Amino acid sequence: MTGGGIRFDRVTVAYGGNTVLDALDLTVEPGEVMALLGPSGSGKTTALRAVAGFVRPVSGRVYLGDRDVTGLPPHRRGIGMVVQQYALFPHMRVQDNVAFGLKANKVSRPEIPGRVTEALELVGMAAYAGRYPRELSGGQQQRVAIARALAIRPGVLLLDEPLSALDAQLRSGMLAELARLHRELPDVSILYVTHDQVEALTLADRIAVMDRARLQDCGTPQELYRRPRTEFTASFVGNANLLPVTVGPGSVAFAGHDLKLPTGDAATGSTATLCVRPHLVGLGDGPNALTGTVSEVQWRGSTHRLYVDVDGHRVKADMRELRDTPALGEKVTLHFASEDAVLLPVHPARPAVENRTLTGGARG
Repeated sequence: MTGGGIRFDRVTVAYGGNTVLDALDLTVEPGEVMALLGPSGSGKTTALRAVAGFVRPVSGRVYLGDRDVTGLPPHRRGIGMVVQQYALFPHMRVQDNVAFGLKANKVSRPEIPGRVTEALELVGMAAYAGRYPRELSGGQQQRVAIARALAIRPGVLLLDEPLSALDAQLRSGMLAELARLHRELPDVSILYVTHDQVEALTLADRIAVMDRARLQDCGTPQELYRRPRTEFTASFVGNANLLPVTVGPGSVAFAGHDLKLPTGDAATGSTATLCVRPHLVGLGDGPNALTGTVSEVQWRGSTHRLYVDVDGHRVKADMRELRDTPALGEKVTLHFASEDAVLLPVHPARPAVENRTLTGGARG
């Protein structure tokens, strides 16, 4: 297995004059898991397909390590790929499905059985080598698909929404398996496409946030969650209260409340957006208090979510399960610490983030 990483050099993909990926600059370091996170139509799957060789950029270059692979067909790129539909051959046993890529890559016949066993052991499926796909659960089929991708010993593994067809329990188990595989294959670069923030936060060393065909932000999961730079990142990576405020000297005004928090370079009198995560909002008196009325209470097992109307603005607060929940229409006070809030510019233009901010080897 040889690594080398992935580099997008201003890669643009268009269909019939419609740009679906716009000047993407992004580097996935050797051994790094990079999640491409975004809504449908954001360009994330197109970026993955450009690496795989299934789409040809109209401009820009794709590199695997030092190799410019922009013009190479898929079978000459040495890439492993797993998609959400598994794409196993139903008439072939598990061992034959895994061997298929090895034969296509012209691996010597005596070497194939050992490579198949090695790949199946990696994903915990060696005992199922003689079964047909129809005899496996969805999670087991996905493990076989991953084994088939790993059997060729790729330097790059592409995962396109690999867990979206699984139920919640299977998805949780597969997340743990993928995390384990990452630890056991430290030289393999993984590009992981998902619209699920939990998957991205759980697995990725860094997350590239995509929207409207462009790269909007990139950083470690902790950076993007705790200190988002845009409203879109704040709302898509995790859940957030995004509240309109007016900047004052060392404070901001929101719905008649004066909130003390650092305002950085924001000009006094300007408007901004206050971002605070619901689980960092407390119930009762405290710093940066907000008073409003309860409009909804949701029980979520171990937690309650309160929706509180503060002068026409809906504020969410998540807290450990309450013994006595506030009644609808009841007046309550919420609070949050200054260090838990982030001040964002209002409705930024969301340009693609400069490459210099994206190509470092930061690991989460």
